[in-house]
Amino acid sequence: MTPDATSRRSFLAGTAAAAAATSLLPAGAHAAGNDLIRVGLVGCGGRGSGAAREALQADPNVKLVAMCDAFRDRLDESLRNLRNVRSIAGKIDVTPERCFDGFDGYQRLLNSDVDVVLLATPPGFRPQHLRAAIQAGKHVFCEKPVAVDATGVRSVLETARMARQKNLGLCSGFCWRYDEGKRQTVRRIHDGMIGDVQAMHITYLTGTLWHRGENPAWTPMEYQMRNWYYYTWLSGDFIVEQHCHNFDKAAWVFNGELPIACTGVGGRQVRTDPKYGHIYDHFAATFEFRNGAKLFSHCRQMAGCNGDVNDHVFGTKGQAQLMRHSITVNGGQGWELDPNTQIKSMYQVEHDELFASIRAGRPINDGESAANSTMLAIMAREAAYSGKRITWQQMQASRQNLVPANPAWGAHDVPGVPMPGQYQFV
Repeated sequence: MTPDATSRRSFLAGTAAAAAATSLLPAGAHAAGNDLIRVGLVGCGGRGSGAAREALQADPNVKLVAMCDAFRDRLDESLRNLRNVRSIAGKIDVTPERCFDGFDGYQRLLNSDVDVVLLATPPGFRPQHLRAAIQAGKHVFCEKPVAVDATGVRSVLETARMARQKNLGLCSGFCWRYDEGKRQTVRRIHDGMIGDVQAMHITYLTGTLWHRGENPAWTPMEYQMRNWYYYTWLSGDFIVEQHCHNFDKAAWVFNGELPIACTGVGGRQVRTDPKYGHIYDHFAATFEFRNGAKLFSHCRQMAGCNGDVNDHVFGTKGQAQLMRHSITVNGGQGWELDPNTQIKSMYQVEHDELFASIRAGRPINDGESAANSTMLAIMAREAAYSGKRITWQQMQASRQNLVPANPAWGAHDVPGVPMPGQYQFV
């Protein structure tokens, strides 16, 4: 390693000058010079490509230098598309030698000379990739959700502690926490504007999503990986992969307080074709909190139905609507976000703040909140799958581990559709 590389590594590991007065500086502020930050992307789908674009716009002296995906065609497509984005084209320095594919590609990328890693593979791989990245001394942007089972959540919690000990950044893709309108609304809830939170109703009712078809040349594992959304070991089911955003906002509103139990229902009413794997198409769940508060959750992915993505908060003194950035106070003056407020894309803000925190030597660590929010979604799924009341203690002790230790191209069995009353929670 060259002296310059050693200097840059020392800086990025967190030994930058501690003179910065705050952990979050404006994008582009350099608390310790303008050392080049080299970025590697793991997972080159739409979300990963978007994360790469945003990372390259977050700091003046950053370059994308390495990419990895299980499938080389996905990597090549992503790289081609990124190079066509005029605003970042000059920040892309990905050579063929730094393009990695296959199940072990992420490890080869980590062994290359990168400083920040963007993790955007299917969620089933997230705990393994995140741990490897932090062990390798990399700062991380980690897409949501962070796991698909309780074993994975526990791994992420351990990795988050490791990141804190190493002073490494771990920024979560739970992006609503980086939205200015939500920040102002939740701040007022926490300041007591609606009194004590008694209940919250969260909804994620949407249409259907993509399917990438099939190819006789694909092995069963490749088919599942290409259509990862429809397999719980890869996606966690859509309540975990998509509705997790609402669970994260609920955890934020409840100020990190964890529920004591959950009951749920769900099923597969229109998503009946075997090509859709074994996940559900609708869920509903109720969470109980120790102080008597309740969280009600509804999510659905069906065509031809009304859509609704909202977060309604009910307190002893009023109500709040997170998606509308408004608060109604019983017998008092409410609040709405000033319509002239300039709100930057939350997807960009999370990268702006991650890179600024790295420059400041006080990197962001969202690991614990991301893990707990993911666990809420898994808890609701398991309650619906099993038809049982699941406690938080049971979730913490769950032995479920859905992801194969050594995945390989070839045969891979698909469990049946979970049947309440028959499915066993472990």
